[in-house]
Amino acid sequence: MVKRARATYLLMRLGAAFALLYPALDAWFEPYTWAGYLPSFARGYVPDTALLNLFGVVEITLALWILSGIKIFWPSIVATGLLISIVVFNPHEFSVLFRDLSIASLTFALALMQAQKTSTPTESLEFKKQL
Repeated sequence: MVKRARATYLLMRLGAAFALLYPALDAWFEPYTWAGYLPSFARGYVPDTALLNLFGVVEITLALWILSGIKIFWPSIVATGLLISIVVFNPHEFSVLFRDLSIASLTFALALMQAQKTSTPTESLEFKKQL
């Protein structure tokens, strides 16, 4: 049971990391495919490609931190917020972006697991037994 819980936790982190890494890396090579997802209020101050690259750095940082498994509460919460905001600011693309809500629930679950892992000593002990 412990091995299965650890494998599940790793798979969740891998899935979240992939969902953050792919768009960041693909935007580097195909920026105009992704520029349409930038909110209109953020555009026009710097070139879209620079904004995409900056956002990509944030996504890559979050992905690697989540992948590390070390204190991932905050990067998971930030990733959840980013994913939800992408959907909120692009309602006309919901037929594609609905998947971001599923990924956001995954990253929120990771945050909850980390919060449970570091809560009270008794609760933390129970969580570690499950992993």
